[in-house]
This record gives sequence, structure tokens and C-alpha cells, in this order.
Amino acid sequence: MSLLAVGSIIEAVGKVAGDLVTTDKERMEMEIEQRKLDLEEKRIDQATDLAQIEVNKIEAASSSVFVSGWRPAIGWIGVAAMGYQFLLYPLFQWAWKYLQAMGWVPVGMDPPPVLDADQLWVILSGILGIAGMRSFEKTKGVASK
Repeated sequence: MSLLAVGSIIEAVGKVAGDLVTTDKERMEMEIEQRKLDLEEKRIDQATDLAQIEVNKIEAASSSVFVSGWRPAIGWIGVAAMGYQFLLYPLFQWAWKYLQAMGWVPVGMDPPPVLDADQLWVILSGILGIAGMRSFEKTKGVASK
């Protein structure tokens, strides 16, 4: 069962329990229990993050290119795709038109198509951390650093 499912169950139980609680003391005890559950969830998240960091360290230290090289490989594939998409392809289109005007390339021949790189941008943004989540956390004061 995922943490999200557990969290939604805890929230639902908390709402029902909140309706049944009648005294301030009971409400305070429920609030303390909820804070304990929140703290435990944060500890689990932190333990998961620390475990992933350790795996990353081990992968990076490996001498095998198949273990330590997959992130750089994705990065270089992304660099090549971006270089083609935003630098080479526009220049290539200009050169293609010039070569057609000079008669070296038949006029009816189309240049190679532009890359359909939507999935690649998603992968790159995930690897590079270009999601708005971290910035959002910092603006809300959630970030610890």
C-alpha cells in the first residue's frame, strides 16, 4: 500500500474521529496523534531519500559504464537532441534552401523532419530537476536548505 493511500485513510479516519470528539482535551490528543503520524511519514520519506542517495553514490562510483554511465548517457543524448533541434536543424533548413537555389538539391525534395522530442524533454527535465516542485517548496517555506 502506498503512502498516499495510507495518508488518505488516515485523513478520512481523522475526519470521522474529529466529528466524534467532543471535548477540547480529546481534540488536543487527536491533534498530537495527527502530528505524530505526520512526523512518521516525514521520517519514512527522509529514509527513502537517503537510501536513494546511497544508491546514487554506489552507481556513480562504479567502474562499469553500464552502471555509472546511464545518467551521463541520457544527458548526452539530450544535449545532442537539443543541439540538433535548436542549432543544427535551423541552420540545416537555411542551407537546404540555399542548396536548392543553387540547383545542387532537387527543388521538390524535402529536408529531413524536425525531431518529435516531446518525451525526451520530459525525461531531461526529470533528470535535470527542472520541475517546479522544488521552487514551489522554497516559496512555501517547506525547504530545509
